[in-house]
Amino acid sequence: MHARGKLHVRQIAGLTKPGVYSDGGGLYLRVRRTGSRSWLFICMINGKRREMGLGSLLDVSLGQARAKALEARQLFLEGRDPIEERRESKSIAATTTVLFGPFTEALIDDIESGFRNEKHRKQWRSTLRTHAARLFSKPVDEIQTEDVVEVLRPIWLELPETASRVRGRIERVLDAAKAKGHRSGENPARWRGHLDLLLPRRPKVSVEHHAALPFIELAAFMGELRRRPAIAARALEFTILTAARSGEVLDATWGEVDLRAAIWTVPGERMKAGREHQVPLSEVALSLLNCLAKESRSASDRIFTNTDGHKLSNMAMSMVLRRMKCRNVTVHGFRSTFRDWAGERTDFPREVVEMALAHAIESKTERAYRRGRALEKRRLLMEDWASYCAQLRRG
Repeated sequence: MHARGKLHVRQIAGLTKPGVYSDGGGLYLRVRRTGSRSWLFICMINGKRREMGLGSLLDVSLGQARAKALEARQLFLEGRDPIEERRESKSIAATTTVLFGPFTEALIDDIESGFRNEKHRKQWRSTLRTHAARLFSKPVDEIQTEDVVEVLRPIWLELPETASRVRGRIERVLDAAKAKGHRSGENPARWRGHLDLLLPRRPKVSVEHHAALPFIELAAFMGELRRRPAIAARALEFTILTAARSGEVLDATWGEVDLRAAIWTVPGERMKAGREHQVPLSEVALSLLNCLAKESRSASDRIFTNTDGHKLSNMAMSMVLRRMKCRNVTVHGFRSTFRDWAGERTDFPREVVEMALAHAIESKTERAYRRGRALEKRRLLMEDWASYCAQLRRG
């Protein structure tokens, strides 16, 4: 054990060698090989050494640790045993202990109706179960900063986007636990002024945009795509013709399509912006759907399914591109192809193009374009797009 002597804040910051460092009066700082540091109160009772944990250095400052140690010493002088008293209070509390795991599951059940789609619901559960599993058996009121850091550190640099989502979801769970009276104090998963000071800085990386096919190459690509009989090829063709997101197409049902009015209405819960989106269908897109339509279909049936009648996987359309040897093109990139074509080869207003992509635009302008013939303007745009895809331009 290291020599007895008062610790200083600056000195503590430099203590990284594993060991137990004395501050005097029975207060010690324990440094473990893992790098974690925590406070201990150590005393002798009837010739026996007793240890009492006072919390992590991340959550308990030097001043707070000294105050806790002083309180423990006074209790011992009164003939009381704070270690036993705390053990008994924990035993009583155990009957009403709220664990992170069950509380998280119950919270998701309560809030999932507000999630955008089924994929989001599954991600909430799977990310926490996969990466925050060590918290599930912990009482929500005992989770400290060190626990959260231990969850995030292994994935912080390797899986930055996932790590950020996990942190945010832990923070929300613990905020909800506090709101329900199951914990108190600051949220150990909070970012600003807390975890941003404890986790390593991520290197800045340039944002990679989804690789897009140049629109001048689109007609040749569409010709080859249409020669492929697979249902995934039809799904990709429909995605391109409607400039939709792949998830919107994969989950599309026959009940969302009005073949007579040539309109596909995507419900708000499946849209990124959370708002219902109407897609005018070109003659080519409508013909594609009519070829897939069956007499026995129901409104809830998905339009694009595999031979077993199940939903196509998220990778189905990407696999079509791979088989066509389009290595540097993504499904989402065709939305950029559409936008580039519309901007360079048409005179349609930018707002009409952005609405076709279901992008949010300036509120005043948006309201104007949602009135009157906005849908018909988009119908003309999609007809021109379908014609360009087949290189059959209208005069």
